[in-house]
Amino acid sequence: MKKILLSFVAVFLFFINIIPAQDVKMKNFIDQLMKKMTLEEKLGQLNLPSANDFVTGAAASTDVAKKIIAGKVGGLFNIKSVAKIKEMQKLAIDQSRLKIPLLFGMDVIHGYETVFPIPLGLSCSWDMNLIERSARIAANEASADGINWTFSPMVDIARDPRWGRVSEGNGEDPYLGGQIAKAMVKGYQGIDLSKNNTIMSCVKHYALYGAAEAGRDYNTTDMSRHRMFNEYLYPYKAAVEAGVGSVMASFNEIDGVPATANKWLLTDLLKKQWGFNGFIVSDYTGVSEMIAHGLGDIQTVAAKALMAGLDMDMVSEGLLNNTAKSLKEGTVTLARVDEACRKILEAKYKLGLFEDPFRYCDENRAKTEVFSDNNRKEARSIAAQSFVLLKNQNNTLPLTKNGTIALVGPLADAKENMGGTWSVAANLSKSISLLNGLKEVVGNKVNILYAKGANLDVDAAFEERATPFGKSMHRDNRTEEALLSEAMDIANKSDVIVAALGESAEMSGESSSRTNLNIPATQKNLLMALLKTGKPVVLVLFTGRPLTLNWENENVPAILNVWFGGSEAPYAIADVLFGDVNPSGKLSTTFPQNVGQIPLFYNHKNTGRPLNGSWFQKFQSNYLDVSNEPLYPFGFGLSYANFNYGDIELSNSLLKGNQTLTASITVSNNSKVAGKEVVQLYIRDIVGSTTRPVKELKGFQKISLNAGESKKVSFSITPEDLKFYNYELKYDWEPGEFQIMIGTNSRDVKIAKVNWNK
Repeated sequence: MKKILLSFVAVFLFFINIIPAQDVKMKNFIDQLMKKMTLEEKLGQLNLPSANDFVTGAAASTDVAKKIIAGKVGGLFNIKSVAKIKEMQKLAIDQSRLKIPLLFGMDVIHGYETVFPIPLGLSCSWDMNLIERSARIAANEASADGINWTFSPMVDIARDPRWGRVSEGNGEDPYLGGQIAKAMVKGYQGIDLSKNNTIMSCVKHYALYGAAEAGRDYNTTDMSRHRMFNEYLYPYKAAVEAGVGSVMASFNEIDGVPATANKWLLTDLLKKQWGFNGFIVSDYTGVSEMIAHGLGDIQTVAAKALMAGLDMDMVSEGLLNNTAKSLKEGTVTLARVDEACRKILEAKYKLGLFEDPFRYCDENRAKTEVFSDNNRKEARSIAAQSFVLLKNQNNTLPLTKNGTIALVGPLADAKENMGGTWSVAANLSKSISLLNGLKEVVGNKVNILYAKGANLDVDAAFEERATPFGKSMHRDNRTEEALLSEAMDIANKSDVIVAALGESAEMSGESSSRTNLNIPATQKNLLMALLKTGKPVVLVLFTGRPLTLNWENENVPAILNVWFGGSEAPYAIADVLFGDVNPSGKLSTTFPQNVGQIPLFYNHKNTGRPLNGSWFQKFQSNYLDVSNEPLYPFGFGLSYANFNYGDIELSNSLLKGNQTLTASITVSNNSKVAGKEVVQLYIRDIVGSTTRPVKELKGFQKISLNAGESKKVSFSITPEDLKFYNYELKYDWEPGEFQIMIGTNSRDVKIAKVNWNK
């Protein structure tokens, strides 16, 4: 009778659209399970230890394994391969009392074994279909190898390139970052999480982590709520709107309270205001790190985190070991424990783990779907579309497939570094160097000579700090003079010189902050010597952040920024160098002239004394020694084609209420080669109740144009695009005059004006 009544209720709720039948079924299942759970088992679901990549066959004797059997573990991360994951899952299913399956997470940041460009590079494609596709392939590979949860995407707005983790995000703009967040979540999670080729996404780091003071990782963050809502929070909210399954709390504090225990951030804003219904996990030891922040001992900080809304504790085990005592003392509630436990169980239910705990443990899938030829082919294509051509004087590029090329530089034969930072699942033994990639692409058509020319840095200790995790640069112990002499010898025998210079993979990324953003001096000395030969020089720049390239921009004929393009980067670089692919990347972050300009970003606000003109004026907002302008603005990127923009055409110059404005512009390819162009729409609110940015990205379209072809590109603009958070943090638009700007980057735009009244 009870089952019949429950079924009737489920059907009734489904038909009146209050609660979907599937949600009712999930609720009933979890209700029954939680009735059987002890407090210790509930707290176990909130515990996420690191697996430290157990060796198959030895797992059962580890401390973590014993905790799994005792029901004290909700999930594991840092474990790879079906065999290892299956072994750990069997402990939970075969030996724990309630047989609750485990989650298995991994930092699948920009690909699994098939590695795509680092996220900063990927964002420069400005292609949401391509970005979603990269996440879909990553999810397919990771799920084939036992993983069902990824700590990605990272959507922190970053405007200080000293901060190493700028490489892991999508740049400086909230609108672009939000579109990428949605694409990544959709790519990972698909439309059905219970499918065995989708994985749960975890957006991070919530919130404001990219605004760390002094660009130093893990440092304090402090800003007004007005700035938070208008400039930093949107990408996280976009991920929530896309249905992201989990959120990771950031290390930094907000309004004096670390995010991990910030109730306003985790509960009031995320769960209540935004309606997030997944679970919140701490970052690595984020709970215990609040002791150093000065919030109390482990019991105190664990209680604060739980009551603030944190649902899962990564590594610290503060919730597991202290909550029972806190319950007795009244500093936490059982209702909050139950809520957190339920969120973890719901995630497992949605992933289909209760139905089949081993649905992600198919050895046949792992053998055929990971690092497949098709995936590598797509990675090669995607990488080529992420590269940004920063300079191409006298059409130095593309190169012709003949003659002799001198390939010089420490990144030329550094195969382990091609994937960039956070390529944790990559099999480095399968990596290929730029040297070998170029040789494969050109075959016997081009004679390629190679010399290292310089080490990554003259300081061996610095180089060691910048090359962990198996990403050695294979330091050459010869003198700088000997390395340079060898490089000059082959340079003098060549027709053109390709200099592979810049950062190593781990010179950017987590805990890789820098105060000097120049190319290391020994590499710059090499570049200067190569230029003195009089031969054409192409700088192939490897970097995970904006670098300061004033001298290089003034003196090097061609600069191709290839970021770190992933497992297929060498082939993709060859494709672009030789013109098989026309570069189409656009910067998602501003490149400063020097570190002293930082933070520097396009959507800044005016002061009461804005500089009029491009150079110094006394008593205006400027510098004595450098202009206010960036070296390369947001949205900048060249092509082998030449694109011309006509004037903006508006459907109306006077609008009212919820009318739609159509802004159009004709873009022409005035060259003899086909190419892709990112047409960018910016809007400025001239007068507001609070100060408004000089421009804000509100739309973009990536178009393809054949040689000599023209296309009219149109944007539909509504009052929704004019909204912002006012002084009271009310999200609305205000009537008045607006500038509509369309162009090839944030600096070079055509401008039209409209008046929009309510």
